[in-house]
Amino acid sequence: MIDLHCHVLPGIDDGPATIEGAMAMARAAAGGGTRVMVATPHVSSRYRNDAQTIRRLVGELNPRLQAEGVSIEVRPGAEVAITHVGELDRSELSVLGLGGGPWLLMEPPFQRSFTRLGPILLDLQRRGHRIVLAHPERCPVFHREPELLETLVDAGALTSITAGSLVGAFGRQVRRFALELVRADMVHNVASDAHDDRDRAPGIATELERAGLAPLADWLTREVPSAILEGSEIPSRPQASAPGGAQARRRWWSGLR
Repeated sequence: MIDLHCHVLPGIDDGPATIEGAMAMARAAAGGGTRVMVATPHVSSRYRNDAQTIRRLVGELNPRLQAEGVSIEVRPGAEVAITHVGELDRSELSVLGLGGGPWLLMEPPFQRSFTRLGPILLDLQRRGHRIVLAHPERCPVFHREPELLETLVDAGALTSITAGSLVGAFGRQVRRFALELVRADMVHNVASDAHDDRDRAPGIATELERAGLAPLADWLTREVPSAILEGSEIPSRPQASAPGGAQARRRWWSGLR
């Protein structure tokens, strides 16, 4: 599997504080079947990280993993706060893509109202950036305005939901919303959003199985993230093996309301 969203780099955000903590996370991920972790530290007003620092830490972590026989490759990326985009130089934003590629992992705000959410994302898309929305199932704005999320997806954005959301780790409302998005064919990736090896551990496969999504696991955790990292065409979802589809997409809001 490819974990497209995790906070594995030490001492850079609210992930592990030390290299030992990062190694423990990587071992846990490897034990769960992950082979590539995309390091996505926060880039926000609170954590003012930059691409150069992220690459340096990735370059320090990978040799340590190899030396200790941990079968994980870490690639650079970032989780860019949508509320922080206006403070970033365009040149910096262009090098914060997942795996160094064209797709930006964008973090929606957790506040209940943010009127500029849609305009900012649509402007980024118009400027040529490809957007992956981090944990949209946990964004209160999308809970209140599900049609906005559908507009963004129709405009080309992809969604990456957190594995724990599928099994209630963030509450019943988030779990329900996440499963509605799956049924509406509006989920393209499932990642761990791990921050440590215990409380926010890098689990993906077990959560997918518990949620009844094992038939989609390969597409969600290997095919789509591979295409994102390579900058190639996103493969179509295998409809025959998945719940929902086009008909569910047409009525998904009624399932929420």
